[in-house]
Amino acid sequence: MALLVAALGGLAQMADAAAADLVLRVVGLRSDRGAVHYAVYDSPAHFPSYEGRVAKGKADPQGDLAVVRIRGLPPGTYAVAVFHDENGNDSFDQGLFGIPLEDYGFSNDARGFFSAPSFESAAFRVQDPVTEIVIDLRQ
Repeated sequence: MALLVAALGGLAQMADAAAADLVLRVVGLRSDRGAVHYAVYDSPAHFPSYEGRVAKGKADPQGDLAVVRIRGLPPGTYAVAVFHDENGNDSFDQGLFGIPLEDYGFSNDARGFFSAPSFESAAFRVQDPVTEIVIDLRQ
């Protein structure tokens, strides 16, 4: 029994060692009001929709910057979408024809043409122990 417990403990430590942290530095905020919402995807199937997110949340701005640390991601390929919910309504506000009314950005500074960019253009590798990326918001 002691051998089984030791083996399982070793497997848990190996799983933790394979996990990586992703640090998002979101820059270019126009104010420190509201929150910066983020979503992390590991597949192009739903990027960037509400479905298929492997991590999501929001962070308080600190001046013109917001920093998020996402812990425990398996090393692999990911893409990130963010927006600054300056009015605090927990929604990405859009105007006529879907024109964004709030600042937004994607990993790799990926850009789309009248739509979100592709997963491939926003994709980057997360590696153990920490990967840090910078996302510059667009207005």
